[in-house]
Amino acid sequence: MPLCSRSASGFPGPRRSSSRSTASGSKFSSFRVAVSWSQVCVDLNARRRAKVSKYGDRVLETIELTLEEFKRTNRSGGGADSGEAAKRRRARRVSARAALPAATTTSSPRLSPSQRRDPRGPARTQSKEKDPSISTILTGFDNSFDPYDALSTPLYQTATFKQPSATENGPYDYTRSGNPTRDVLESLLAKLEKADRAFCFTSGMAALAAVTHLLEAGQEIVAGDDIYGGSDRLLSKVVPKQGIAVRRVNTSDLAEVSSAIGPRTRLVWLESPTNPRLQISDIRRISELAHAHDAIVLVDNSIMSPVLSRPLELGADIVMHSATKFLSGHSDLMAGILAVKGERLAKDLAFLQNAEGSGLAPFDCWLCLRGIKTMALRVERQQENAQKIAEFLASHPRVKRVNYAGLPGHPGRSLHYSQAKGAGSVLSFLTGSLALSKHIVETTKYFSITVSFGSVKSLISLPCFMSHASIPAAVRAARGLTEDLIRISVGIEDVEDLIEDLDSALRSGPV
Repeated sequence: MPLCSRSASGFPGPRRSSSRSTASGSKFSSFRVAVSWSQVCVDLNARRRAKVSKYGDRVLETIELTLEEFKRTNRSGGGADSGEAAKRRRARRVSARAALPAATTTSSPRLSPSQRRDPRGPARTQSKEKDPSISTILTGFDNSFDPYDALSTPLYQTATFKQPSATENGPYDYTRSGNPTRDVLESLLAKLEKADRAFCFTSGMAALAAVTHLLEAGQEIVAGDDIYGGSDRLLSKVVPKQGIAVRRVNTSDLAEVSSAIGPRTRLVWLESPTNPRLQISDIRRISELAHAHDAIVLVDNSIMSPVLSRPLELGADIVMHSATKFLSGHSDLMAGILAVKGERLAKDLAFLQNAEGSGLAPFDCWLCLRGIKTMALRVERQQENAQKIAEFLASHPRVKRVNYAGLPGHPGRSLHYSQAKGAGSVLSFLTGSLALSKHIVETTKYFSITVSFGSVKSLISLPCFMSHASIPAAVRAARGLTEDLIRISVGIEDVEDLIEDLDSALRSGPV
């Protein structure tokens, strides 16, 4: 039964006389109190909604006064609530909180949206026969427990949270350990990747560093030799100081991967497609090889995004995303994501995230939540543009080779499409001349010269001089990473403008 009902004219406007008005001349007619104290207590949504209505202050004041009167007249003895009764109620709340199902985030358990009482009646449920599409999840998923039912997840920009008493802890205490805004993002990412847990870090490199801290001295990492330059720097300069050996292999060669994995191998680290040469690795088979030696598999899926590929479904144990890229999509934040299978891994990473203080700040979580809603649309448009640009470049007389799995001639094309829904929007190409490549990068009008990818804006770079400059030149050459290689990240601009821009730069370059 609702706490209050509208008058014939509703709350807004002047009060009209009515036979249903109360004898005391209340400003609101037909005010009714629930028949039991428990009903009054559980109907919190009525109070919350009243608090934000146009006449909310008056409605809330009336409700509060009535609740106090109800306590005085209906509790045993008619007196004020005793301290012992308060302790019993507090104990019941703590007991009820402990009985809730385990949360999917790093914070204490709490009610999910499906468990919360909704005054509007039973919620509509999705059919179990078909999961919602990723676009629907991105725009419709929000497990925010905000009392005012905000359509957009609120920003809980706070460092610390007040506790219920000196000896009790609420669901949150310190933002390093957990924050409501971060929990919403982590829950969404776990749902997208079909993971047991997901964790948000201050950058992609912070996320990858946390994974390396799962290992102990004397153990070994087998990693791809064509990976992001920052990852290469971590593996070659930092990880060995922890007493962990690192073996580099061509992960597109299964025989080479198989021979590299040994009894000390704890982690196999790969990208597919690789950055920047866009080679394809067989995630299923590599996962099988690693698991046969009790090793775990990490896939850096930043180039693909969850829209196009879900490596956990292929056998990987951990998926990393640089959320700086496609997840946020607007080059306005830095963040890293780990999505994991298995409670043991999840617990270990949750501990590291808290102990090392590498969790993503609330404002950056909020920015990512805002940007991620359009990820499916952005990725679709970017991939469509990239396919047309790759086809244009492949037919251009001044281009020697194009690396893009969407082209029929790519050696890993069939394998890639067996484990992904598309080729993405990052590609690279060779001109055979550093002078020509430099001219192209510096002459284009609609491509910004910078590192990174996944933005709505098209980007262009020479990896050997930017994202992969920390790798020694001799090592780059041995791995087939030549100085004339151009990497482009295709945005959402009009594709004809982008093609004309590239064509003009190619035609005007030095011979």
